[in-house]
Amino acid sequence: METLIALLAGALTTAGIWLMLSGHLLRFLFGLMLISNAVNLAIFTAGRLSMGRPPLLEPGGAPAPEMANALPQALLLTAIVIGFGLFAFALALTIRAFRAFGHLEVDRMRLAEPEPAEPELAGPELARPEKPAGAM
Repeated sequence: METLIALLAGALTTAGIWLMLSGHLLRFLFGLMLISNAVNLAIFTAGRLSMGRPPLLEPGGAPAPEMANALPQALLLTAIVIGFGLFAFALALTIRAFRAFGHLEVDRMRLAEPEPAEPELAGPELARPEKPAGAM
């Protein structure tokens, strides 16, 4: 079971990276969510799956020999909340970018970059000769 979930986390990571490299902001956002879910699955699997075992102490305070580990479950809940917050923030930025640019293609979003200048001619035969120090 752990091997299957690890393969699923790898497949989600692969699909997420592929979507993030596509050059479209909405696909980037979906890829980010896939990677977030893949990390959640990896944390869950690393905590060793224990089916039907609660992470509780027996009456008397002694830990049961077949008790589930509560730490990965707490980390997973925290990761879900952080992932949701990240998704909400990225979605708000995506909506703002769509309203500002009218599209979601990352390569066309060049508003903050300066316009390229005309290429200068290079080479000694095309360059202007320098004036001597005393000449006007």
